[in-house]
Amino acid sequence: MAQPAAWRDDSTPTPEPVGWGNAHPAPLAVDTAPVPAYGTGSLADLLPTLAAGQGVPGFTQSIPELTPADRNCVFLIDGLGWEQIKNHPDEAPYLTSLLGTSRGGTGRPITVGFPATTATSLASVGTGLPPGVHGLPGYTVRDPDSGALMNQLRWKPWTPPKVWQPYPTVFQLADAAGVHTAQVSSPTFEQTPLTQVALSGGTFHGRLGAEERMDLAAEQLAAGDRSLVYTYYSEVDGKGHRFGVDSDAWRGQLMYVDRLVQRLAEQLPSRSALYVTADHGMIDIPFDEQSRIDFDEDWELRAGVALLGGEGRARHVYAVPGAEADVLAVWREVLGEQFWVAGREEAIEAGWFGPVIDDRVHGRIGDVVAAACDDVVVTASVREPNESAMVGMHGSMTPVEQLVPLIEVRS
Repeated sequence: MAQPAAWRDDSTPTPEPVGWGNAHPAPLAVDTAPVPAYGTGSLADLLPTLAAGQGVPGFTQSIPELTPADRNCVFLIDGLGWEQIKNHPDEAPYLTSLLGTSRGGTGRPITVGFPATTATSLASVGTGLPPGVHGLPGYTVRDPDSGALMNQLRWKPWTPPKVWQPYPTVFQLADAAGVHTAQVSSPTFEQTPLTQVALSGGTFHGRLGAEERMDLAAEQLAAGDRSLVYTYYSEVDGKGHRFGVDSDAWRGQLMYVDRLVQRLAEQLPSRSALYVTADHGMIDIPFDEQSRIDFDEDWELRAGVALLGGEGRARHVYAVPGAEADVLAVWREVLGEQFWVAGREEAIEAGWFGPVIDDRVHGRIGDVVAAACDDVVVTASVREPNESAMVGMHGSMTPVEQLVPLIEVRS
């Protein structure tokens, strides 16, 4: 199974797989998609590696270059991809300084998993499991039991959280092993189902102000001889969706979050490691017919489709029973040079959702899965008016969406 670039101890990248860096790939076979580095360098490997270094039973160090620390803090910045940092050094001087080995920090990219979207990535972070196991394999997916399309970010329609995602989080297991465990985030997230299934364990500390979150995260780190702390900031993603990742509004958010990272790093107690990462990158999509293919206006793409799930750059397509092969053929014909288009079993076999698929997750994956390789989206102007109006988007396996920072600062 092809995997993206892993990073050696000296931060020298291995060659990227076929397809990465090509603006317009040739007609696409499923096995040319650059599969995330599950097991060696993905978001799902971060917390298990940190927990293993703290002596939590049941975990191994999947990212071997990370040196164990007694106190670990993960600061996840929603929507801040590796390429966005690299392309904006003036707006992010502190983060940029940490991409090498200066100031006691090191930075390299890791992959987020497929699809590159918030609900999937946060579940991967918190459970330490790939999407095919934790079972949140997209922005919206079909519930095989009810047949309804479920939004896994907003958790609509309601589904019992522990039925949908039954595995314990790394935080819960670390807390049970005696590690001081805490999440510091907006109070609006404390009781959400996504928090319950992905980020619960230990204590939750809700703070509206981002600076206050940084200060409290540092306090929580110091509260135990062994500590595991998570904190989160969302507005980089929000401005990217609304205005684009090269807008003044987005650049302002990058400048602000750069200061937040420095504020937290300068307060680290002894024997601590701070890891700055993200749930996905983002790409701006032009507002033209070539770049935005409207499912609701395209009779070919609609033919035989019962439900359209996922999001613009990572679609789950659920066919009318008996029409699966025809839908796959049409989507390949219409989108073949701009998307990797796979049948469910092909996507599973290629490892898009990880090396293992739980039985309960199998039917959540689309009969057809389409992942963009070009600067293009499949929108749905009637079904998804808000999402279709976004400037910045994400979801697929291209480097700009998949690669996120793993920036380390140690005290």
